[in-house]
Amino acid sequence: MSAPPIHVIGGSGRSGAALCRALAWRDQDYVPVVRSAARWQATGLPGTPRLADIDDAAALAAALADATRIVCTAHARHAARVIAQAPASATLIMLGSTRKFTRWPDAHGNGVLAGEAAFLASARHGVMLHPTMIYGAEGENNVQRLAALLRWLPFTPLPDGGRALVQPVHQSDVTRAILASLDRAWQGPHSLVVAGPEALTYRDFVAAVARAFGRHPRPVLSVPGPLLIALARLTRALPGRIGPAEIRRLLEDRAFDIAPMRDALGITPISLQAGLATMRAP
Repeated sequence: MSAPPIHVIGGSGRSGAALCRALAWRDQDYVPVVRSAARWQATGLPGTPRLADIDDAAALAAALADATRIVCTAHARHAARVIAQAPASATLIMLGSTRKFTRWPDAHGNGVLAGEAAFLASARHGVMLHPTMIYGAEGENNVQRLAALLRWLPFTPLPDGGRALVQPVHQSDVTRAILASLDRAWQGPHSLVVAGPEALTYRDFVAAVARAFGRHPRPVLSVPGPLLIALARLTRALPGRIGPAEIRRLLEDRAFDIAPMRDALGITPISLQAGLATMRAP
């Protein structure tokens, strides 16, 4: 007897589509739960979607009525709604973000914190995975924007010289983490960071991106954070621009121990060099 299908909320988004693609390759049945049939069709993936807006309790409950394992790739702020409408016996795999650790609180990070709190208080079986900056997904704009910016900049202006640490994770590793989570029998709710193999300074990350797309790394110009934030507000029309909030986050270390991820899920993430090699230039 085949395993019950996996319900994927947000199946037409980046992480959701990547998961559905991996499930299709594994011949695992899945049910994409999406807001737009047209957007699902644009993925080119097999499967009949169930239409439900995550804010529509009745529609979401109907879409999940027969679910035994649910992956929610929508923003973690929706966790309480998903928990309320999911069958009581269903295992929940949810995506959060390491934005919850930021020193610069914003709606995104606060939403992750609220969603995680709801999940941990729910006593539901499953895990909320918190990826670091994801790169390598189809249509992602983290590395792509940076590569576009490096195309025309004669130097790279970085707050504090780009000394803060970053630990990006490739989309394939996020997908592998979700798949491993689906294969595990969770007891109660858990929370787990999903990150790349090692942290590196942002200046080294920028240089690696430049080399990956056939460009020589530009000299780094250390710029005071407040000045760079002010300049960002004046360059909104430039291609690949980075906003003030993103610049602010470049001043904080985002480095994480991946031993808990390896122990719980049995995966070792690919190197940044290997991940960048899979990407096309913008």
